Amino acid sequence: MSTPTGPSERGPHWARWIGRFLARIVWNTEVSAGHLVPTDGPVLFAANHTGIIDGPILLGVSPRPSHMLVKSEMFWGPVGTVLRAAGQIAVEHDGGRSALNSALVVLKRGGVVGVFPEGNRGKGDAASARAGIAWLALNGHAPVVPVAVLGTRRTGESVGHVPGLRRRLAIEFGEPLVLERRPGMSGRAALEGANESIRVALAELVDRACARTGLVLPTDDPNRERAL
Repeated sequence: MSTPTGPSERGPHWARWIGRFLARIVWNTEVSAGHLVPTDGPVLFAANHTGIIDGPILLGVSPRPSHMLVKSEMFWGPVGTVLRAAGQIAVEHDGGRSALNSALVVLKRGGVVGVFPEGNRGKGDAASARAGIAWLALNGHAPVVPVAVLGTRRTGESVGHVPGLRRRLAIEFGEPLVLERRPGMSGRAALEGANESIRVALAELVDRACARTGLVLPTDDPNRERAL
């Protein structure tokens, strides 16, 4: 079995400039507490998810070049070509195992990986979280930095809606979480505990960021409503 090589290390360096153009020129993005992101070593971003531009904006304002986990559906045509060249990681329909393995390679070489624990774009309130990021934190020995992303989708807009020119957006970084499996703790218990710690920290950060900026989360969840 071959060892995964991971995504391009060079891609995120130039892709940041595209994200920065989008964040600063196309939209009006306020960034807070970027100094909390560790300056070296592996790091995981745990961001809430409401709109289609969350990933590019976070990539653009991150203090360090980053690899984002992106649904495989986005990897088609010209967009897919750019995403692959930019070193972004496709989450395939295999439960995300290949994406997690690629992300782990990035972490082990001291890189930064961004994850949306909610899995889908929706309300962005971090009411639930998938355990992939907790697995990465425990196995990649990487601190988790919660990230609040606000303003990318408003109530009534679809999850694929692209905001209008110069819309005000906000991204706020939180205090890093260091998560470890304690001696005598089962792997499952460690995973569940780490996942809940990440979810709670993200939810609390989102609440604080909303209060500070005045930007509110959408009250609807198009994905959930479409499934009913």
